[in-house]
Amino acid sequence: MTTETNSGSCCGSGSCGSGTTVDVQGVGVTTVYKVSGMTCGHCEGAVSQEISALDGVTAVSAVAKTGEVTVSSTAPLDEEAVRAAVDEAGYELVGPA
Repeated sequence: MTTETNSGSCCGSGSCGSGTTVDVQGVGVTTVYKVSGMTCGHCEGAVSQEISALDGVTAVSAVAKTGEVTVSSTAPLDEEAVRAAVDEAGYELVGPA
């Protein structure tokens, strides 16, 4: 499988984020987001549940320790829709990691 990574611009932390990985065979998109406020497994579950409800989402993995949420979807997601889902869970979407 061949993938391309769009790393975007460097973030304020001094390192480039992983950005979005697109499967060039058209199978899907994986995006890593930074979410603030997650502290435990319950937080991970709440964020994962809300994002999973978005159209096209095929998998979500949230890690409270790093604040990163990895989302796989059939097509790129609208960041505002992801932001609204994270907000609904009670947390804040910082942006793409």
